[in-house]
Amino acid sequence: MSELKGKIDFTLFVSVHNANPNGDPLNGNRPRIDLDGYGEISDVCIKRKLRNRFQDLGQKVFVQSDDRSDDGFKSLKDRAEGCPRLKDEFGTGKKKKDANRDACARIACEEWLDVRAFGQVFAFKGEEISFGVRGPVSIHQAVSLSPVDVISMQITKSVNSEAGKESKASDTMGTKHRIGFAVYKVMGSVNVQLAEKTGFSQEDAEILKESLKTLFENDASSARPEGSMELCRMYWWQHEEKIPPVSSGRIQRGFYIRQIDRPKSFEEYEIDWNLDGCIAPEVFDGV
Repeated sequence: MSELKGKIDFTLFVSVHNANPNGDPLNGNRPRIDLDGYGEISDVCIKRKLRNRFQDLGQKVFVQSDDRSDDGFKSLKDRAEGCPRLKDEFGTGKKKKDANRDACARIACEEWLDVRAFGQVFAFKGEEISFGVRGPVSIHQAVSLSPVDVISMQITKSVNSEAGKESKASDTMGTKHRIGFAVYKVMGSVNVQLAEKTGFSQEDAEILKESLKTLFENDASSARPEGSMELCRMYWWQHEEKIPPVSSGRIQRGFYIRQIDRPKSFEEYEIDWNLDGCIAPEVFDGV
């Protein structure tokens, strides 16, 4: 595997049509909204989708959803101890003074793509050893380009879950929430110095790029029907330098986005990018 050529920045514009892109469990699973009415998608939600895409592309992933487990392990501790090399350094019975945390981190990065990309904390109950890995791939929470309207729908179930006096009637009411239409901006970058520590390579960066381009494949659910979330445009900057002459902040501020009130399609937005002294990005439209 070859070393990362230089720092990477990326920006995605994602459309949502009659779907709940990221429900807030502390607010009745309503779509996340900030105090100004703009929609949000957490960075954790985006990383979950990326991990799923890594798996679809045949990569080994440490933090797997239970319904996506492909190695038979039911917990992170079991998966860590299921790695023979890591168990030799990290396994039950090891004393803190006997552990080589750098060796543990190196093994974990070599074993799992999401660890060397996003980092991971290895701290489990019953183990005296703990260590952390700081990953080079950082992703911001996504924010919609315009304020969003949340649409709520009352629903009922047509069958009892359980029989008996304590069961709820078959016409029990519930609520389902969705966003009519919105476009969200996702920002991220890859730090070369941290990539050198975790072993995140140029080949890994290409896997990340492909995963971002196909972010919503195999991601359908009742809250996000097939085709309701789409990657409309992606910008990818592959710098030659570890520390480019322009910062990630300036790159992201280089966008001009004409504001739209109550948009109905991505095409209604006028989105341009221009920044003197910065390399031109690769642009993927309608992927």
